[in-house]
Formats: sequence, C-alpha cells, structure tokens
Amino acid sequence: MVTRLSHLFLRTLRDDPSDAEVTSAKLLVRAGYVRRQSPGIFAWLPLGLRVRARIEAIIRDEMVAAGAQEVLLPALLPREPYEATNRWTEYGDGMFRLQDRKGADYLLAPTHEEMFALLVKDLYGSYKDLPVTLFQIQDKYRDEARPRAGLLRGREFTMKDAYSFDLTDEGLERSYQVMRDAYEKIFARLGLEYVIVKADAGAMGGSKSEEFLHPIGVGEDTFVRSAGGYAANVEAYVTPVPEALPIEGQPEPVLLPASDTPTIETLVAHANEIAPREGAPWTAADTLKNVVLALTHLDGTREIVVVGLPGDRDVDLKRAEVAFAPAEVEPAGDDDFRKHKSLVKGYIGPQVLGAESTTGIRYFVDPRVVDGTAWITGANERGVHVSGLVAGRDFVADGVAEVSDVRAGDPAPDGSGPLETARGMEIGHVFQLGRKYAEALGLKVQDENGKLATVTMGSYGIGVTRILAILAEAHNDEKGLAWPKNVAPFDVHVVATGKDEVAYDLATSIVAELEGERFEVLYDDRPKVSPGVKLRDAELLGMPIVVVAGRGAADGVVELWNRASGERRDMPVAELLEAVRAI
Repeated sequence: MVTRLSHLFLRTLRDDPSDAEVTSAKLLVRAGYVRRQSPGIFAWLPLGLRVRARIEAIIRDEMVAAGAQEVLLPALLPREPYEATNRWTEYGDGMFRLQDRKGADYLLAPTHEEMFALLVKDLYGSYKDLPVTLFQIQDKYRDEARPRAGLLRGREFTMKDAYSFDLTDEGLERSYQVMRDAYEKIFARLGLEYVIVKADAGAMGGSKSEEFLHPIGVGEDTFVRSAGGYAANVEAYVTPVPEALPIEGQPEPVLLPASDTPTIETLVAHANEIAPREGAPWTAADTLKNVVLALTHLDGTREIVVVGLPGDRDVDLKRAEVAFAPAEVEPAGDDDFRKHKSLVKGYIGPQVLGAESTTGIRYFVDPRVVDGTAWITGANERGVHVSGLVAGRDFVADGVAEVSDVRAGDPAPDGSGPLETARGMEIGHVFQLGRKYAEALGLKVQDENGKLATVTMGSYGIGVTRILAILAEAHNDEKGLAWPKNVAPFDVHVVATGKDEVAYDLATSIVAELEGERFEVLYDDRPKVSPGVKLRDAELLGMPIVVVAGRGAADGVVELWNRASGERRDMPVAELLEAVRAI
C-alpha cells in the first residue's frame, strides 16, 4: 500500500510544544502522530493510529495464540456493580463519575473486572464451561491529579485487559502462567526490555500480583533487584526482620536534656557529646524517628497515626499508601499537632502512644524495631530526649508498618544479595484476583457434584498507548523518531526532491516496485515543498528506511538511509530493492 504525503492529513511542527515534558510527547506532537486536546487527552492522527494498530495486532496475535477470546465492553458503565465490590468508593477521586438525565450514576471505566464477571455470570452456569479467558482492547479513564508526560500518563488511555475464569485455585495458577508467558512473548516481539517484579495489588486486590516494568529514566516507579534474581516494586518490598534481642539485663532509660535538638542530626551530635558510647559513636540508625501521618479513610474521617522507624530512614509515602490502604496518606500538618497536644513536635516518643494509651493514637513501628532493641528517641517533653528505650519493655507498638524508604544496598528478602534501585514504567500487570469479585457479584457455577461453587478470577492488563509512548521514548535521536520496523507506520519512506521531473519519475518507479514487493510505503510527492523541509520531515517522522531520489536521479543513483543505525549511502537504483530487504 502507498500513501502519498500530498494527501496525508499531516502537519509537522518545527518547535517542541510548550506543554510537553518528555521526549516522546514532544516528538509525537511535532511529527503529527497525536494532538493534545486538553491535559492528558489526545486526538489520534493517521500516523499515530497506524503505530497503535500495529502494537495492538501483536498483542491480539499473542492473546489469541494463548487461547483468549476477544470481546468489547462499553467504557460507560453503571454504578451498581462497582458499588457491590466497594470500588465506587475505593477509587476515590481517580474515577470519573457522572449522571444521566434521570439522575442515575455512571462511571467512565478505569478497569473492567466487574463487568467481565457479570458477563460470564450471565452466560455460563456449569463447570463444563470453564476455564475461559476473555480480553478486550478498550479505552480507560482515570482522573489523574496531574496528567503529565504525554501518553505515558494520560486521563484517557487504551489498554488490553484480559480476565480468566476457573473453578479451582490450581486452574487459576495455570491460566495465570499462560498469560504471563504470553506477556513475555508480546514484549519480546515489541523489542521492549522488561523486568518482572513483585507488586502490590492495590485497589485490584488478589493473592498475587506482578508488574512488567520497562527500565526508563522517566519512569514513575522505583523498583529494586538483586544480582541473585530478586525483583520487586518498592511498594511490594518486604523488609527482612532481624532476630529479637534479650530484654533482661538491659539498663534503664536515661534522659538526655538538651535545649535545642529537634532534628536527628542535632540529636546524634548532642548524644555523642554528653553520653558518648564505648566502641563506636552514636549514629542516626541508633535513633527512633517518630513520624506523624494523617490518614483519610473512605468515609472521610481523618486519623492521626505515628510510625517509629530508624532515624537514618525516611517515610516513602507510596509505601505508606500501601501499608494503610485504602486510606489516603499525607504528613500531618500544623492543625493536626494543634489538635493533639500530646504530640510534642521534634521530641515525640512512643511511651505515650498506642491504642491502649490515653492519647488513643495508634503507634506502628518499622520491621527493624524488634523486641530488645534499644533506641534514642523523644521523651514527649520539649528539649528532652531519652536514651536506652527498649522495644517490648518500655513501649509496645500496635502493629508493624512497611513505610520506610528502600535503598540500594538493602538486603533482598530472599537472601539473594544486596539490592540496586532503578526507575521503570509499568507496561503490563498480572493479578491473581481469586474470588473477591466473584463473591461480591455472585459469580457461581455448578461443580461436578451439582453444588454451586464460586469462580476464581485472574486479571491481566497491558498499556497499549503507554507502550507506544515508551517506544517513541526509546527510539529517537536529535533529529526525530526512529521507529523499530515491527511497529513503524510504514516500512519505507520515499522522498522525491528538487524540481527535476527525473527525480519524481524515478521515485514513482521505486514506489511501484516496493509496493509490488508488499512493502508499505509513504511517498513524499509534495511538488512545492523544498528539499530541506522534506528531508527534515523524513528524519522527524522516523520510518525505518528512507530512500531519497534527488541529485543523482539522472544517473540512476539514490540515497538510502537506515534510520536506526544512522547509516546513509548512495547506491544504484538497481541494487536498492535488495538493500531494503537486507535492512
């Protein structure tokens, strides 16, 4: 098939759009693949749709090969199924909600677990119908607080979501593995590097969750991995718990008066000055930092909690969101301290905290704060700290909370070595949902004994439009895009330059020959556009192969570009077809 640029709905831009933050957003807009309509919402133009279709074709091919069947559900959905699973509330402000003219509540779907479960419930009633895996490629909607980075984080985006339905847990394991294997094939065909990491299930729920992350500098996720093979999103990292220490025989706590030591650094310096330790100086790791967090629960109530963690650690709010889900988490503010006079800012200690205390403030600790460990911490009196406060003797926590930051060098929980950290972007996510949604929605079938049994589900998502942006982010240079051949909108871009009809005649014959060999060709036949503009557009648009018919046309010579390698060479037109095949 040949598409002529003179008829293509396309306008390229010379300058980057002012609102684009990352390379992919700049280039996709400049090259005329998409156009921004509002923050996080884009119109798809002919070139962008062709790339998207090629990505979808690869995904669709592997899903069908894995035994999944394609359906298409609406994006506009009723409230009731999501209320039955409590996600109408749990999704919070991230969900678009609206009403019809009769006042009935609807939503724009961020995901479709409920509707797929109801579809299977409507049509299937026997164990003989199972297992079955269904998928769709459909638009999703999330009301991002700060949509950014173009297609990498939009408010409207396209996903492939699949759902497996099995009678038994063993069946779910098999279906999950089939989808996981299919994902590896999809990403290999797309040429995407990926790391499979353990992940938190979040609002989706379920017993097992893994993310496919593409390592990339602009990635929104931090993940950790060890040389021994451990990999996890930081939200799913589980801190190795040290052995408890004996409490008996430990000295009693000692007060450390000080006029001004509200920070960990000043506290450590003061402790080393007035109460030096034999063998080694005190460090931040010997202090117990008590961080006050504000939780906003689903019903809107606000609760203050305190988390004790080693003073050399900071709170990671993403990990805190997981630890206290589904509540929203933020640092406590001045108003919170004014309402809770028992919290002496800068000098908080665990002695007066806990659900059983008079304050009623729940107290949690980092997993490293085990019984028998002794700490320097606040004495709940301005200007006073205490040394030698022993966990399990002088204070008891209400629970353990994984909220501290995860760092390079921390041990992998499986013993496979120290961790390294990296940034990545989620390109796929697989969940073993179990029976959460089936139970909420009454999805049951008759088993072999004629009794009703609740179906178990899996959920499997791939971000189609995000992958397109990641490919653009990974395949470009200072001149423009450089698409990999399996997703490029066209195989070859033929450019006729100059005013000489010989160049156009040669280009037209080349286009005909390539078309006859079943190459998809973009032909720049624009008669009144300068050679410089045409060549800049060819670099910007990023087809894998560019053929330029220009100065050497009269001698039967063309210029061949390999966009990926940057190689450019002149050659006789008689050798062109073989050279194109080789690339």
